[in-house]
Amino acid sequence: MEGNLMINNLWMIMATILVFIMHIGFATLESGLTRQKNTINILYKNSIIPSIGILTYALIGYNIMHAEDVKGLFKLGVYFPEGDGFETVDGQYTYYTHFIFQAMFAATSATIVSGGVAERIKLKPFLLFSTLYIGLCFPIIARWKWGGGFMDNWDTPFYDFAGSTLLHSAGGWAALVGAILVGPRLGRFYQGKVRAFPGHNIPLATLGVFLLWFGWFGFNGGSLGSAEPGQLSRIFVTTAVGAASASIGAHFTSYVTFRTFDITMVLNGILAGLVSITAGADVMNVWQAALVGLVAGVMVVFGVILMDKIKVDDPVGVVPVHLMSGIWGTLAVGIIGEKAGWNQLVSQILGVLIVGGFCLVFSWVAFYTIKKTFGLRVPEDVEKQGLDIHEHSMHAYPYFGKRE
Repeated sequence: MEGNLMINNLWMIMATILVFIMHIGFATLESGLTRQKNTINILYKNSIIPSIGILTYALIGYNIMHAEDVKGLFKLGVYFPEGDGFETVDGQYTYYTHFIFQAMFAATSATIVSGGVAERIKLKPFLLFSTLYIGLCFPIIARWKWGGGFMDNWDTPFYDFAGSTLLHSAGGWAALVGAILVGPRLGRFYQGKVRAFPGHNIPLATLGVFLLWFGWFGFNGGSLGSAEPGQLSRIFVTTAVGAASASIGAHFTSYVTFRTFDITMVLNGILAGLVSITAGADVMNVWQAALVGLVAGVMVVFGVILMDKIKVDDPVGVVPVHLMSGIWGTLAVGIIGEKAGWNQLVSQILGVLIVGGFCLVFSWVAFYTIKKTFGLRVPEDVEKQGLDIHEHSMHAYPYFGKRE
């Protein structure tokens, strides 16, 4: 048992490191897909959100998700059963490890929102929303399943292995609400036409996607909670296959639709595949994972088109990647794989609706209140000149084009 504890604990620490690396991926992806004049702003948000996430989760988030009684729920500071972080979770790994792995998840949840409101939201109001979202919204919905809450106690429990709904689609709902309330970037939808704002550094965005794919092995693999060889290997394979299949799906769909090979569609296809397989990575075989990813890859292309049709400005494709693919991956658990069946599908649908409804209401109330009190959007002249120089007093590339 002691040997297994050491191996499992070591794997969970490694998985935590992999999830942490995903923050580099989000930073490079979002900054690469947005315009040069807002690069510092994107990097700043993606640099400080992990700090907000870890501290907020330590203060109240972990308690909300895992405290076993009301007193523990409202006690500030990390709440460990027995009062000792060296106690173990079912003999698999320590509570300290459990905390830091979950803290990485919590921090990721707000990072998802960042891309949907990029290039026009004020920094301080966004950071306030992020604090509220990480500290309250994410731990509440996560408790309903991962903390032994009511969705885990249905006759046919809701199933979301690593967070297609509890993390990804939840963040997608928040990003959708934020994008609607803050409005589109200036000139994005002009005189009935959709104007493309190309990302300023596609190599950086590509690097970001591969860092995210790399980190996702820890994201899904760590959710197993052990280093059990059979299941861990299976999760690695389904994670890789889901992403690869989605990439191919996006490749063909975007070419047929646009008659060109769009790298951004393939990149978002990879992410859509990762998001979609996250709910059922441990209950599907290779070809089932491939099917889930393929559908996600096709969906993400039409999702991007849909966002333009309804005039919602989503600079990095958060809604198609995280919301739509998250919902699909969650529902797929009831359609494909070991848990497929009518009762499971009903539970999946109910879970998606309950979590989605809560996140919509929470995000709307939070964003709307912040909008009416502090304001959400930067002034027009600031948006035109770029957030970097106005909010951060610097440029990402100060010597670009100069002979200094």
